[in-house]
Amino acid sequence: MSDSQTATVPADGEVKAPFGGQNPRQMKVGKVVSDKMDKTVVVAVDYVRRHPLYRKRITRTSKFMAHDERNDCKPGDIVRIEESRPLSKRKRWVVREIVQRAVQI
Repeated sequence: MSDSQTATVPADGEVKAPFGGQNPRQMKVGKVVSDKMDKTVVVAVDYVRRHPLYRKRITRTSKFMAHDERNDCKPGDIVRIEESRPLSKRKRWVVREIVQRAVQI
């Protein structure tokens, strides 16, 4: 590595973290399961884990309440949600984009 590619460490040994010392906001992709509330949707996010003993794949679902400012989301839509400050008692996520629209019959 050349000198321009090596990381510079201050004299006190402290390395500066990006984003002003905070971690970047977490994002998740899930399916909208409910839009009954005003400006709020419920998003189900699936994830896969292995059983600790039998090593079989287990699919688990977590549900998150997310803020949808324009009430654009409909049940079945695939959306990307982002972590935010607390907006209400259970709402700590914001809908950033609709990845795929649900097929309307």
